[in-house]
Amino acid sequence: MTYHPKSDFIATMIERGFLADCTDYQGLDDALISGVQTAYIGYDATAQSLHVGHLMNIMVLRWLQKTGHKPITLMGGGTTKVGDPSFRSDERPLLGPEQIDANIAGMKQVFSKYLSYDDSETGALMLNNAEWLDSLNYLDFLRDIGRHFSVNRMLSFESVKSRLDREQSLSFLEFNYMILQAYDFLELNRRYNCVLQMGGSDQWGNIVNGIDLTRRVLDHEIYGLTTPLLTTSDGRKMGKSQGGAVWLNGDMLSSYEFWQFWRNTTDADVGRFLKIFTELPVEECDRMGALAGSEINEAKIRLANEVTTLLHGAEAAATAEATAREVFEKGGVGGDLPTLTLSASELGDGMSIVQLIVKSGLAKSGKEAKRLIAENGAKLDDAPLTDAGLMIDAGALSSPIKLSAGKKRHALVQLG
Repeated sequence: MTYHPKSDFIATMIERGFLADCTDYQGLDDALISGVQTAYIGYDATAQSLHVGHLMNIMVLRWLQKTGHKPITLMGGGTTKVGDPSFRSDERPLLGPEQIDANIAGMKQVFSKYLSYDDSETGALMLNNAEWLDSLNYLDFLRDIGRHFSVNRMLSFESVKSRLDREQSLSFLEFNYMILQAYDFLELNRRYNCVLQMGGSDQWGNIVNGIDLTRRVLDHEIYGLTTPLLTTSDGRKMGKSQGGAVWLNGDMLSSYEFWQFWRNTTDADVGRFLKIFTELPVEECDRMGALAGSEINEAKIRLANEVTTLLHGAEAAATAEATAREVFEKGGVGGDLPTLTLSASELGDGMSIVQLIVKSGLAKSGKEAKRLIAENGAKLDDAPLTDAGLMIDAGALSSPIKLSAGKKRHALVQLG
């Protein structure tokens, strides 16, 4: 990135690693320094809670507000009825209105931890696109909006092309999704003078559509900005743990399990994650990310504390750290928990979770270990273990992991 921004927001996006692409750096930058600007990110209500995979863009909205601008969290009460086909190999299951409303209520709990929803000039707005989509007249919509879309161009977008290249069906319902999302941007610009849509880089085509539509219909200058799709250093999609999705709602994942997820960050990701998921100064994030040996573990604890404090509060973070130190340090050093120490050569390229459960004495045989997992009796770092085929490699053992069978039998596994 050679662009030198004048606005605090774009400067923050670049130096903290949030920026993948922008439709017009100069234009957006000039708009941001000219006064308070309104920007949005859309969230389809497909689950009762947001998860860690959403956290990067929630932090983008938080920084937008902290640098003096107005964020909109747009809930997809309307678009969820259609389903976003972007980079999916199959159609999303369609949800009813009651389920969508319940999901939106669950997701709202999280946003209020990161954003200030108030009546000030930069106070966040929570909107629902059902407000304008539910009442659309189909024929009017086709005539006024549909005529601005080229099917040839829509077919060229990567999200659609990848599905068609694999000869997987793309229903007309899903094909409409990008038109509806573009229409959202038009309506937000018309109603709230919203000039910027942000989202993951998989949303680029949808964002560009909205910009084109708004220029054609209203002749307004608006912008798009995307964040990189975040993967861990070992190539896994951010937001998935061995036990499944890492939810942000406390009633779906405890603050201790959330803390533990961050504590188990791979060494190579610590500096990057500190910049993206905390508000610590960039220099401090770089310093901690460069630590090695046992010192990097303290940096991971700092990461876990900072991220957990933002979501669940400082008290929950302190309690989680105290619990973890008790379990791991007493378990590892004081002998309260049986500990399996593996050498690098024993571990090789990785060992299956089933083998580890047997080696650590929590099951007598592989068959018993698999049954334990199938009956939801096994846990990894206190999170339910559901995948009997999971492989644990040296990266996963950069800090000790805790295995549990039932509520009372535990073991630590570490690299020697």
